[in-house]
Amino acid sequence: MRKLFFLLFAFCSQWFYLQSIVLNKVDKVNDNQDKFFYSIAEPSKSEFLGEILVNGFSADDVKVFGEIYKKAKQTGANTFALKPIENVDGTFQPFNPAYYILNIYYTKPDDIVNEQNIVYLVSGSDRNQKININNKTTDVQPRSFLRLELKAQEVLTVSTRKLLGSSVKLSAKDNQPALYFSLTDFRIRSNDSIYGGINLKSGDITGLEKSFGMFLTTIYAEQKKD
Repeated sequence: MRKLFFLLFAFCSQWFYLQSIVLNKVDKVNDNQDKFFYSIAEPSKSEFLGEILVNGFSADDVKVFGEIYKKAKQTGANTFALKPIENVDGTFQPFNPAYYILNIYYTKPDDIVNEQNIVYLVSGSDRNQKININNKTTDVQPRSFLRLELKAQEVLTVSTRKLLGSSVKLSAKDNQPALYFSLTDFRIRSNDSIYGGINLKSGDITGLEKSFGMFLTTIYAEQKKD
């Protein structure tokens, strides 16, 4: 009987903590066919379409983004922003990866502000990542990222400090859009390419598709470079 009770408790606990991703609110539907899904800081020129609620934590950020992407595309959204959650006293809650809401929008491509000559180095969700940036060792915390500015006539070298690890050299270029790199394997599968084009080769340092990179830098914390 005790063993049966334990099994039932374990099953119920898993069921209770399952993650749900739902279209919490739909105001409008846009018929655009844009494949991208970018974050925006200022939605004043955007058309609000609805909200996506993420309830429950999952470390599988590829799967989470895939589900969010599919829900967003049901409304024709091509942009998103994190919705601040207000406390009863008027203050705002710190970001909670187990419960958050994304406002989704349609934004004309010409109204989307694009960062240039910025590189994001995104850590994984399970452990610290030790890397070298121009021969200086840095520990990147789990579920965090570094935001670095590329400067003219300077080369930024990033390596994983492993014997057979990866190394990339980056430099500023005219009109170069922001670059996103993961410092770990996000276990991206071949059929994930339908989720905003995140079908990428895994490795120690891996280029991330912009939509997925923007999502990660929305739900992860920025770590200031030493």
